[in-house]
Amino acid sequence: MTRIAIAKGDGIGPEIMEATLSILRASGAEIQMDYVDIGEKVYLNGNSSGIDAAAWEIIRKNKIFLKGPVTTPQGGGYKSINVSTRKFLGLYANVRPCASHHPFIETKHPEMNVVIVRENEEDLYAGIEHQQTDEVVQCLKLISRPGCEKIVRYAFEYALQNNKKKVTCFTKDNIMKQTDGMFRQVFNEIGNEYPDIEKEHWIVDIGAAKLADTPECFEVIVMPNLYGDILSDVAAQITGSVGLGGSANIGESCAMFEAIHGSAPTIAGQDVANPSALIHGAIMMLNHIGQAPAAEKIHNAWLKTIEDGVHTQDIYKPGKSSILVGTRAFASAVIDNLGLKPSILQPVSYTGSSALKLPKYVRKPQKTKELKGIDLFFHWTGNSPDALAAKLKTIETAGIELSMITNRGIKVWPGGFPETFCTDHWRCRFMPARDTFIDQRKIIGLFLTATLAGLEVIKSENLYAFDGVDAFSLGQGQ
Repeated sequence: MTRIAIAKGDGIGPEIMEATLSILRASGAEIQMDYVDIGEKVYLNGNSSGIDAAAWEIIRKNKIFLKGPVTTPQGGGYKSINVSTRKFLGLYANVRPCASHHPFIETKHPEMNVVIVRENEEDLYAGIEHQQTDEVVQCLKLISRPGCEKIVRYAFEYALQNNKKKVTCFTKDNIMKQTDGMFRQVFNEIGNEYPDIEKEHWIVDIGAAKLADTPECFEVIVMPNLYGDILSDVAAQITGSVGLGGSANIGESCAMFEAIHGSAPTIAGQDVANPSALIHGAIMMLNHIGQAPAAEKIHNAWLKTIEDGVHTQDIYKPGKSSILVGTRAFASAVIDNLGLKPSILQPVSYTGSSALKLPKYVRKPQKTKELKGIDLFFHWTGNSPDALAAKLKTIETAGIELSMITNRGIKVWPGGFPETFCTDHWRCRFMPARDTFIDQRKIIGLFLTATLAGLEVIKSENLYAFDGVDAFSLGQGQ
């Protein structure tokens, strides 16, 4: 018997959760349920995280969490429960199967059966943002070696366990050569350990177009957080409805299962919501905790229900559906079909399914790290890069010289174009002159002379080489 934490959520959450739990009870799943309160009520009681210490204690103790959709109030500094839960519990892998159910659910892609494996903790979702000048706001994109290795290995192990023949990586490493470049590099390295699985890489824009046009070309797609968030919704929608998509969030010790859609407050309490997404989340949960027979029974019953044309309003189509039902009636139909299998749709088999056992990340030997220069970012309201360069030339010190100025990533000095539009946010690169060196004391001296000259430094980034390889971007146009 496995104890799981249950949060009904907000909006349609309580309705679809009760429908899902009724199916779990009827299936014979060996689970005990501990209920926790999270979401809008907790937010509005003054807890900005939407989840209190008592709920955290139950979730962490049980380690398995089935969660309904949550409403995050607008404004007021409220934090996303989804993001917080994923990060605090180390749920690094977000897994979203997206399969078509043609001809019973309308889709332009009847052969689609793709799984999106999304990195779940870092990237732009670190949420580190700053307004630095009147005109420029910054968001930091953080990609770590451990984060890349864990999610890429998970994707290959998932493919291996589920008899998938190909794993595809989506990045934008032609532009973000350091961050997305690391993700692709790790994909190539770890992919070499799986010689029997086909590997491919797509730049995310053309890869997204390919996914939308011919999704049957893909089996498992692994990608960083932001791309995965967007494209998993796209993939779910083109199967016929985003309301069908379940999601697993997997960590080394805990796991959370949910629907991928929101709380839909405008239809709450009307008994019209489709519980299928949360049902699929629960199926993934049962597989994860080693209860494959119950998972298989529920999934096949769900397929039989869809095949029978028993459809909720989001997927109901006259002439294709046989009956329009509400949330409770749909759950009842699934329960009635427990033990049955579809005759046209492909039945599922989860024999031997279990949680993946992945090795913990082992830190690599430390590389030789060499300070090569520094980028200073200035808030300066002038418009002429040449004028700014003239000011910066006056603060050069101890053999540290201005080598480049960029604005929004475009090189504007030396050799910039007058047509280039510039904001009040300037990146200014200082490098040591020939036969000199740079260290932290010289950097502090550069800060001091800049301040004394009336120039406002708003940010700095040291420029390093690791094992002799420069690990910083150039300016576009350089």
